[in-house]
Amino acid sequence: MQLRVDDLRGAAGTDADDLTAAPDPAPAPGETMQLRALKPTEAAGRSRTGAKGTGGARRRRGAGADAPATGGRGRRATRRAPFAAGIALRLRRLRPAYPRPGRAGWRRWVPSWRQWLGAWLSAIGLAGAGLAVVYAATDIPENLNTYATQQDNVYFWSDGTVMARTGWVQRQAMPLKDIPQDVRWAVLAAENGSFYSDSGVSVKGVTRGLWRTLGEGSTEGGSTITQQYVKNVYLTQDRTLTRKFTEAMIALKLDNRMSKDEILEGYLNTSWFGRGTYGIQRASQAYYGKDVGKLNASEAAVLASLLKGASLYDPTLGPANHKRVVQRWSWILDRMVVLGKLTPAERATYTKFPEPLERNPLGRTGKQSDYLVELAAQYAKKAGGISDKDLDLGGYQIYTTFDREREATLTDVVTKARQKAAKTDADAAKDVHYGAASVAADGRVLAVHGGPDHRKQAFNESNATTVPAGSAFLPFVYAAGLEHGVVRERQAPREQVGPDTVYDGDDAVPVTTPEGPYWDRNGRKVAGHNDGEKSWGRISLRSALANSVNTPFMQLGMDTGLDKVKQTAQASGLLSSSMGPMVPGLSLGSSTPSAIRMASGYATFAARGTHTEPYSVRRVTRNGVAVPLDAPKKRRAVSDEVAGQVTDALGDAYRASRQPGDPAPEGVWGKPGTTAEDTAAWYAGTAKSVSTAVVVYRMDLSDSLQPLPLEGLAGTGRDSVPYTIWARAAGVPD
Repeated sequence: MQLRVDDLRGAAGTDADDLTAAPDPAPAPGETMQLRALKPTEAAGRSRTGAKGTGGARRRRGAGADAPATGGRGRRATRRAPFAAGIALRLRRLRPAYPRPGRAGWRRWVPSWRQWLGAWLSAIGLAGAGLAVVYAATDIPENLNTYATQQDNVYFWSDGTVMARTGWVQRQAMPLKDIPQDVRWAVLAAENGSFYSDSGVSVKGVTRGLWRTLGEGSTEGGSTITQQYVKNVYLTQDRTLTRKFTEAMIALKLDNRMSKDEILEGYLNTSWFGRGTYGIQRASQAYYGKDVGKLNASEAAVLASLLKGASLYDPTLGPANHKRVVQRWSWILDRMVVLGKLTPAERATYTKFPEPLERNPLGRTGKQSDYLVELAAQYAKKAGGISDKDLDLGGYQIYTTFDREREATLTDVVTKARQKAAKTDADAAKDVHYGAASVAADGRVLAVHGGPDHRKQAFNESNATTVPAGSAFLPFVYAAGLEHGVVRERQAPREQVGPDTVYDGDDAVPVTTPEGPYWDRNGRKVAGHNDGEKSWGRISLRSALANSVNTPFMQLGMDTGLDKVKQTAQASGLLSSSMGPMVPGLSLGSSTPSAIRMASGYATFAARGTHTEPYSVRRVTRNGVAVPLDAPKKRRAVSDEVAGQVTDALGDAYRASRQPGDPAPEGVWGKPGTTAEDTAAWYAGTAKSVSTAVVVYRMDLSDSLQPLPLEGLAGTGRDSVPYTIWARAAGVPD
């Protein structure tokens, strides 16, 4: 038998399984049987036929252990094969062939449109994924930029006018409801007309800003109001790509967390407007001298122009600025018409540019106002529970009790006294101090004189407890004796004394106790002395007070009890820290009250024996919201009757200090005070229910801080400098 391989194909790319041996038809007689190899197509046909034929027969017969592997799973694999092959083919076609085949020269290196599209889609996808990651990782800072949100504090006179402003910046936050619609839309027209509809970030603006940063080295343009607000309160003003990118991310989050009105309110209250001002309220006051609620659309457009840069748009800084701001002012008003926030008719009424004030009228502290601010701030912190940190952050409106006219008068008369002293003795006058204060019967501090100028001398002369009260203290000893009575003998009951009770008024009378004479530590008897060592003989307590006779009151203090004297003085308003030692000299004024406290003590007698703690602040608000204040404490110091007896005696003392024959006005009383070493001279008294205390003393603040002799600079007798200051400040004839 002869075998022949006929039409053998597939030497390259044809598998052995594709070659199937099949017998030719039966040979004719005399021919030899031949075997030939089938073509692949024929083999496939035979294979499919076999699958239907012999293969099926074998499966029906259960032929072989591998029948399941060539059954259902094999058919599924066969069906999936063309699909998988198609996908693989498409993936091979999408895979860029680079350099490109079939191209010659430089064209081989030019990507096809498919390659360009794929690159852009990949870049966009990666950028989007990156932004999503950064957005999720970016947090809104918990702490605001302290400087950007800091405000000034405003202090008001008792009549409601501004007295002073303090703080590192001029800013007062205003609720959006108090900012007129025209003002809001002037700013929106100038900066971000689509504010209420945008996402908080301008993609076009950010792109332009980034392009300019990369191309020109500066970040400019395109920030929304939300972005600007983020920059103001959360970030720095650094002009970098990192800051710009962070700004955009925070702005997106902030726009989802805060309402548009909240963002706008924050922006209007933190933006820089020039002239040292932050926020629309202070800008309105600095440029037009009025609150923001009184601005019209034309004035608002000028302020909105300043947001581009006050150094370029403040019209008072030069002709070029004036030209720029007029053009922008007009454009903003036109934009408001386009936005539907101003009618053409309303726009037509604004043809004349509203010129701002030449200078910022916002008051700053200086000279006397600093002393007033210092006192008011201390009181507000104590009565309102305001911490130093909160007060420094600002935003407080502090309404004081200070009377502007009284303060001006007091400042004027003390200034004249200083000038006169400088002419009398220039060297000695350098160390002279004039403390003065006026306190109403209800405790209101109406005026003080703290010094020549707080910027030169921060030491407050009206609040200093440095020099003894001297004989100005005698009314408190008198009140204590009348209120509590006296004990002259050991274990004897207290006896009531009155204005007509007589005491020994001679000079150098020894002081006695129920046990006998009072001895000092050196074993010497203690005795009091009168001014000029004058002896007055037997004298009533009322006359002794009117004439400042010391010795009766030194003994009255011992008879009453020094503890009772101290108790009465403190109940009347003097501080325990200023009280002198518990020795007989306490009754002669060894205590060192301030002018404010001495005036407060005399005001207790004017209030019929009821003392009200002196206070300098009547109301405090923070951004319009009231801050609760502790009410000034009130207490009964002495009875109504005793207070009247004290004021009657002080009326005699006031009349005794005047020239004979001069009429004495009703309701006026007072008393001079001198000290043994001539280190201080006082006058304290009351007129029209307002008590004023004036003290003149010498002290070198740069040396020992010890009182020095006055050397005649306080005057003597009826030419007393403290009395002249008191009388003119109180508005009574001197």
